[in-house]
Amino acid sequence: MTSTALVAPPDGGSMIRLTEILHRSVKLRQRRFEMLPLRGQGSPFTEPHARNPSDSLPPAELADLISSMAVIGLLTPILAEEITVGGKAPTIRLVTGERRLRAMRWGAVNRPDNPHFQALPAVVCPGPLSEEERHMWRFVENFAREPLKPGEQAAALLYQRCAILVGKLLKAGKPVSQEVYAIPDPAERFLALEKIRGTDSSCAAPWSEVLDRLGLQLNERKAGELVRAFRALPRDLTEEMDEAAVRLNTRIKFAELRNGRAQAAAGIWAALKSSKRLHLLPTAVNVGLEEPELGPEAIITEAEERQDAANAGRRAKLIRAPAQTDDQQEAEEGDDAALSTLAGAVQLDHPTQLAATPEEATEPAPAAPAPSRPAVEANTIRAALDGVRGLLAEVRAGKEIARYDRGSLRLALRELGAHLDDAVDGATDHDALTEESEAA
Repeated sequence: MTSTALVAPPDGGSMIRLTEILHRSVKLRQRRFEMLPLRGQGSPFTEPHARNPSDSLPPAELADLISSMAVIGLLTPILAEEITVGGKAPTIRLVTGERRLRAMRWGAVNRPDNPHFQALPAVVCPGPLSEEERHMWRFVENFAREPLKPGEQAAALLYQRCAILVGKLLKAGKPVSQEVYAIPDPAERFLALEKIRGTDSSCAAPWSEVLDRLGLQLNERKAGELVRAFRALPRDLTEEMDEAAVRLNTRIKFAELRNGRAQAAAGIWAALKSSKRLHLLPTAVNVGLEEPELGPEAIITEAEERQDAANAGRRAKLIRAPAQTDDQQEAEEGDDAALSTLAGAVQLDHPTQLAATPEEATEPAPAAPAPSRPAVEANTIRAALDGVRGLLAEVRAGKEIARYDRGSLRLALRELGAHLDDAVDGATDHDALTEESEAA
């Protein structure tokens, strides 16, 4: 068997570099996405093992996996290879994902009405695969479990979209040439596959299907923005922005600036990167778009001035502690009511008391020893309150909090509520006055 001479990427390598290495394998390069039957012709088979897994009772080690699949389906497709022997009909042999296959088979037998157990998501490659190719794919699966950066996420979305499109084209009898398989860039490969599809809507790979297959909590608009920024920027610049944790919105605006003023955009990025001041990039991009007559140096100078003015304004707000007016007191009460609304929105098991009752307000605070722990920074409190108020504004506008986000909020607020209760029980007069000043 011919070796593919694949080299595993170093620890911490990016998904984009990983896919480039993966692309060296001709067979893995021709992978396609399919929904395989779990029984009968076309279903994947496994090599004989010393055990005999039962379809009637779920093994103890698969119970959690089966429960998860029953609710959200199989998020990570198995890898299978297509084997053709002696001119017979091809068979599908499992390469990686035996636990997932066993769990799906149990669900198909014992939960036939559950739509998540109707078919098996699979990535199918021409076989047989070498040991190096199998090892590389296992590395891909393990690496994919790590949080992806925007550029990596866009590349993964495009590769998945290409895989779905290839599967549909082949099923429709539309051949895909080796030249198309050999295109390394996922955006260019997708455009080539779209030319093969033409106007056949039955072979389309919409974002909704791609996101459903990946199991991502990502809307179609956000997916489109990720891919648009990925296409608009050079790959090396995308990787640099990933390393610098540049936000998606800044990337989109930078691509807009680069489209109209390529030299200015390149000058801004080079200057900020070399001076390690990439925190100024969002402001600098805005200045470049607003004032097209300025050069890179003038843009950065203006960005620094704007940033300094904004920081000075924030510092002034943090150190001011004037006496509360009626309007300020009313606003503070409104914030307390809003936090109560948020707690109800995420269905807290133990709602936290966020505002003191009139009786408690008039009751003298008991004497207590000085706190032994340092106080939370005022800017941290202010940032948290701003985030909560922004979330509340969206909830009041009719938007819904996603299920997993509700769970995260519920856990965070429950823990925060316990700390607030402890702080109220042991607060001194000085602590209470400080909290009131910060809230104002």
